[in-house]
Amino acid sequence: MFFSTLTLTSVVLMAQLTSAAPSRTSKLYDLNEFVTRDADAPRFVKRAATCTFPTPPKTSSLTAAMSIKGTFDGGNVRFDRGAGACGGQKEGGDKDAVFLLQDGATLQNVVIGANQAEGVHCLGSCTLNNVWFEDVCEDAITLKQSSGTSTITGGGAKGADDKVVQHNGGGSVKIDSFCVQNFGKLYRSCGNCSTQHARSVTISNVIANDGKLLAGVNSNLGDVANIDTATVKMTNVKSVCDTFEGNSNGDEPAKLTSNTANVRYVQLIPIYLNARSSLVYFVAASSRPVLTAMMSRVLYQ
Repeated sequence: MFFSTLTLTSVVLMAQLTSAAPSRTSKLYDLNEFVTRDADAPRFVKRAATCTFPTPPKTSSLTAAMSIKGTFDGGNVRFDRGAGACGGQKEGGDKDAVFLLQDGATLQNVVIGANQAEGVHCLGSCTLNNVWFEDVCEDAITLKQSSGTSTITGGGAKGADDKVVQHNGGGSVKIDSFCVQNFGKLYRSCGNCSTQHARSVTISNVIANDGKLLAGVNSNLGDVANIDTATVKMTNVKSVCDTFEGNSNGDEPAKLTSNTANVRYVQLIPIYLNARSSLVYFVAASSRPVLTAMMSRVLYQ
């Protein structure tokens, strides 16, 4: 009798533990009670930025990147790529992402877990609403659009050793009501992509804690960062905006300025004092007419 009672108690206890913890699944049909698409997806309501991450009801480990057209609402389910998927700062590709957003797609109410490498790749203009990254691996969001505007509203990201938003394509991105914690860079315009563009970013209503850089742009390529410092709340962030000299040959881009508002592109021109002298540089003043066509501004509003 004692053994039977003990066994029954153990079974009940195990059932309670199982129901309390988020279940792990790789089968999308198990998520039908949480996931909705297109017209069935709930209407997004913008709210103030918060750093309180949602508690996922389930975890779905995908065997391949999920391609999204239209609207995908994840019901705050955690999606990842399985144990061991993160390779640190090793560069990955589309196949390593959790979600591949086609042009015009919307991803909302999704948690991206730590077991992934590339997070979300936008292959065209995309919309991210309340997308949360629990522990960023290489990058959280990679923008590959050729033109147009992508929007990132709500949500947040933690633990990015380097970049949260990597802008490799063209066009612009708006980051609003987002929380970023323990990060390298919230936004970086690609400094050495083989095809370069003049890119722009607008950052507003953001909470940023314990980071190195809010935005990095290539001023020589015409990039512009508009940062609404009146609505951005920063704690222990070293620089608001840095400018770089971008290139298309894969070299590490040189930093030009750090944490300077309304800065214009300044070109470093190599000269030799004589045939045997070392290479030296002088700074060409940004007011010189020859540089006028190359200038861009980094604006803090």
